Amino acid sequence: MKILNNGITIQYYGHSTFGIKTPENKSILIDPWLEDNPKCPEELKKIKEVDIIAVTHGHFDHITDVIPLAKKFNPVVIANFEICGWLGSKGVENCSPMNKGGTQEVEGIKFTMTQAQHSSGISEEDGSIVYGGEPGGYVIEFENNYRIYHAGDTNIFSDMKLISEIYKPELAMLPIGDNFTMSPLEASYACKYLKPKFVIPMHYGTFPVLTGTPDELKEFIKDQKDVEVVAMDPGDIAE
Repeated sequence: MKILNNGITIQYYGHSTFGIKTPENKSILIDPWLEDNPKCPEELKKIKEVDIIAVTHGHFDHITDVIPLAKKFNPVVIANFEICGWLGSKGVENCSPMNKGGTQEVEGIKFTMTQAQHSSGISEEDGSIVYGGEPGGYVIEFENNYRIYHAGDTNIFSDMKLISEIYKPELAMLPIGDNFTMSPLEASYACKYLKPKFVIPMHYGTFPVLTGTPDELKEFIKDQKDVEVVAMDPGDIAE
């Protein structure tokens, strides 16, 4: 689908996982959950390349494939301090820790970690849960200065107004599934705060409990004439 027209391509892998190609041909994965993701198309489960991985929090449906991908491709892995420490203990060598409010530049792309209101426990193989720091989101500024916002898993919070005022992202990826994150109703208010040109719904429909739908979001924001809901099916590419 043609919405950006600026050298950036965004591919949706289902749930909250996105692959992005930048204007300088760098490959980014956000919250890679591929092999066991029931919404990820089979042909997309084997990644061919990745330069940067960005992790919003430690839950399995956002972090499961980080370790195998990191060991195969040795990308820079961006995450909070605690997750980077955990990944390092699992043999991941190229972690770049940060925390909320901080910005770091990797391969000419700026990553700013933002607030998210959720939890972030990491499940170990024995079933125990270890502390994964606090969850976050990212404002990503590409080489051409275009900015997007991946909210991670979160409810709505009023400081989204500050994300809009400070960083002015033109595209927002917002969870809408309800139960564990925002519902479509809350996401519609997030759109009022963020004022993006485009919003891509995520984190819905993967499990029965995630009941929110893009059509509900469209209905709730029908009075927001400057915001377009871009409903992507897994495998779809926006460019």
